[in-house]
Amino acid sequence: MLEQVRPACAFQPGMPPENFPSWREQVRQAMKKLMKFPASQEIQPPRLVKTVPRQGYRVEKWESYPFPNAAVPFLVLVPDSATPQRPVPVLFCIPGSDQTKEELAAETSAELENAPLPRPGPNAMAWHYVREGWVAVVVDNAGAGEQGDAERAAGRASNDYDNLARLLLEMDWSWLGYTSYTDQCILDWVKKLPFIQKNHIILSGFSLGTEPMMVLGVLNPDIYAFVYNDFLCRTLERAQTMTKPSSNGSRPAPNSIRHLIPGFWQQFDFPDIVASLAPRPVICTEGGLDRDFGFIAQAYRMAGREDAFRFLHQPRFADPAKRWQGERLPSGLDRTEFFRLANVDPRNHFFKKDAVIPWIKSLLNAEQTAERPADSQQPAVASESPATP
Repeated sequence: MLEQVRPACAFQPGMPPENFPSWREQVRQAMKKLMKFPASQEIQPPRLVKTVPRQGYRVEKWESYPFPNAAVPFLVLVPDSATPQRPVPVLFCIPGSDQTKEELAAETSAELENAPLPRPGPNAMAWHYVREGWVAVVVDNAGAGEQGDAERAAGRASNDYDNLARLLLEMDWSWLGYTSYTDQCILDWVKKLPFIQKNHIILSGFSLGTEPMMVLGVLNPDIYAFVYNDFLCRTLERAQTMTKPSSNGSRPAPNSIRHLIPGFWQQFDFPDIVASLAPRPVICTEGGLDRDFGFIAQAYRMAGREDAFRFLHQPRFADPAKRWQGERLPSGLDRTEFFRLANVDPRNHFFKKDAVIPWIKSLLNAEQTAERPADSQQPAVASESPATP
């Protein structure tokens, strides 16, 4: 049955370019149906809980209320330079599965009672952004951090994705639909902040966070750009090929229940969704199959912005000769074999700030250059193709 699945909204590279906008809208409408956001209703505005000064910026803790009496905490890191008179870009940061908003903000306690980390690591995504002079909004994933109670019970970092995902599925929803909805409620509020540039709202997802990032990107055409910090693959193909039983006779699932959205494969797969973001800028930072990157690049060419799509391979697969090239992965793979053939190095999984931040700056600088009077612009400098590592 899996072999017979043909997604209704799959990107077709051979479609006439004039059909691209209507296909993109088809993807948007299908995503709306799959995510099952509650009908529009008046929700309580976010409440400011606490403000803490830091060196060069401040951290604000807020609570959003996507449902009555249901608080969803989030953080806003605001550089000292951001004012209504001088608004700045904003990065909306979504963590990976084992991360919390505090880790991304380089904070050491949910209540902001302690000093921040003196030397944050690469995964402090929001901290790295605010240090560049950009506002950074950072959320927890549903079931993790302050959006769950497992961490408090354990007295250490923990989460409870699987039980939450199962209960949501029993209620005809999904983990991705729920967490994307809570993120959307916060994003709607962010768009109204007086000190942000409303034309420069960037979504930045790490690992699991790339999934709600894609949802928000499809549903919000006003998002400027996207940071996809994970490897890219076709999830249907992963299920079709990762079928090798273990030595004890069990067959691990290709992915956990929190990734399950009934009807998803009947509509599209991850490369189709990323393709539908064209012509808006996207960077994919942790590799995947050249086949899929070429597929997405065709969508960007069709949308007239091939330069807006950039992908990077991990160091282990930087040499094209070391990457698997083909149109179809073989079946009967275990997890390790799948990662190897999909050109993925799980040990190299972290926020690629050294690639992402220069890329964002290049986007913003290119706009500033384009806005200058013609006689003030410098001659263009040749650069490497954005669609190559």
